[in-house]
Amino acid sequence: MKIDGGCHCGAITYEAEVDPEKTSICHCTDCQQLTGTAFRVTVPAPESDYRITKGAPKIYIKVVASGARRAQAFCADCGSHLYATSVGDGPKVYGIRVGTARQRQDLVPRQQKWHRSALRWLPEFEGMATTEEQ
Repeated sequence: MKIDGGCHCGAITYEAEVDPEKTSICHCTDCQQLTGTAFRVTVPAPESDYRITKGAPKIYIKVVASGARRAQAFCADCGSHLYATSVGDGPKVYGIRVGTARQRQDLVPRQQKWHRSALRWLPEFEGMATTEEQ
């Protein structure tokens, strides 16, 4: 599925080819804090299928629980989070933030990760594969 989108202020835009069946929710505490809400929804795109069409994101490197480094890309003007990807050599997969895609209504999460960190006041999402950690 072809998607396109960008940050809230329009300084950065992108296009990508994604498999909507791979859309997922992450409940980890890093995602909660980075998004300022209860969870993050992403859809992956291989590096070959993701292209920034306007602007350039600012990159913040965060170290995850496993010790791996992840590049967090966001707009320096409006703060919209755009994607996360690995740091270093090797093929990249971009975890596109679904809220930035114009086609977000069609990107329905099929799985949730780090469910053990889900906020207790959230309702359970029915019909979704669930893992307690990643």
